[in-house]
Amino acid sequence: MAIDFRLTTEQRNLQEAARDFAQNVLAPLVPDADAARDPHEAFAKTKPAYVESYKRGFAMGFLPKEYGGGSVSNLDLQLVAEEICAVDPGFATTLLVNGLGLMNVAWFGTDAEKEKWLRPACTDAKGEYLAGWVVSEAAGRPGGTANFDAPQPSPTGIGLTAELINGEYVLNGRKYWPCNAGGWDKQGADVNVCIVRTDKTKGGKEGLSAILVPRGTPGFRVEKVIDTMGHRLCQNNSLVFDNVRVPEENVISGTKGNGDLVISKAFTWSGPVAAIAAVGVARAAYEYTLEWAKGNTAGGAQPIMQHQHVGYLLSDVAMKIEAARYLSWKSAQYLDLYDSEGHVPGAWSKIFGGETCVEVVYTCMRIMGVNSYDRSHPLEKYMREALCFPIYDAGNIGMQRRKIHGVMAHDSFDPRAFVDNKAMIFSKDMEGLDTSPNLVETGRPPEPHKAAA
Repeated sequence: MAIDFRLTTEQRNLQEAARDFAQNVLAPLVPDADAARDPHEAFAKTKPAYVESYKRGFAMGFLPKEYGGGSVSNLDLQLVAEEICAVDPGFATTLLVNGLGLMNVAWFGTDAEKEKWLRPACTDAKGEYLAGWVVSEAAGRPGGTANFDAPQPSPTGIGLTAELINGEYVLNGRKYWPCNAGGWDKQGADVNVCIVRTDKTKGGKEGLSAILVPRGTPGFRVEKVIDTMGHRLCQNNSLVFDNVRVPEENVISGTKGNGDLVISKAFTWSGPVAAIAAVGVARAAYEYTLEWAKGNTAGGAQPIMQHQHVGYLLSDVAMKIEAARYLSWKSAQYLDLYDSEGHVPGAWSKIFGGETCVEVVYTCMRIMGVNSYDRSHPLEKYMREALCFPIYDAGNIGMQRRKIHGVMAHDSFDPRAFVDNKAMIFSKDMEGLDTSPNLVETGRPPEPHKAAA
């Protein structure tokens, strides 16, 4: 049979290498970094581990070999990501975001662009190179990013503009939430891959592009590092672009007017990785709680694992983790088959993995009882990390489910394509669904709710 869940010798070695890094390099610095009150300090404390991950090939391993990367498959990336995320998914997000940004050069760039932008990322002698993925914008009216493919022109949708003047693009606007974009010193990542509006007269399907902004470009600044509840070891930023000028050739060639496809494909590629990240956290919570249940009596005569209800709950937890893992694996394999064109299974895995993780961690907390609320145990951290999965990386409600809806509603959708490993083509006419709901009075906010006297 072609179906075989056993890992090859090479995959076992890769898994063990990732586990060794996670347990012996990353884990010792996580408690201190996670406890840092300043969010940038928390991120900066991970730099030694990041440099080591770079040297071991984890930081840029997904980029093409011909430019110095590892050409690691999506499926093999699953093995690395689960081990690192079982220790800390925030740190793993820093690694993932390198790919969210730079894989777009690999997919949409010319050979010359790949040489220019990918080789430096893969051959940094210091091992400190960071790439930012700069898409999200602050909520407001208008504001936010979920409806990036809405048909209306500016100011609806992406608000960061790029105007072509005398051979240069001039960027103006703000971004909110991008990871890595501030760099180790809050002066900028080595390169930021920015989704911008290059044509303010067009909607999201025609007016967006991806532009590379190198570190040190005047007019770019980090307004603040966002103080988040979980994933504290990665860096989220509020950014300002004030007449930032970059050469016209800094637009990734295949993205001109196709920034919508860039967003959709990047968050498709990251879907199974975000899913297996959630599996890693769920696995850590399950294993800790299982050990707890076998050693604590809650004042009774026997450890609580001997009680039927606890045994049943942990059985359910174990089954759900396995289901999430195998959906992640198959989605990753599907992306390997079709050059990361797997918009439905990528989103499926991300949604199922993230929401399962929240459920699993909460179940584990219920089993431990109030002791799980004690920060001397790791459950409170696992819950802080878990709550991020359904809302980050193209949130499950805002973008991922809407993307699935767009594909499934299209006449070309084959409901058996995933199970049969057939190609599912994604096109612009699958975008835009649900972006323009019917309003009683378009353009006017609803009346505020008034409590009864």
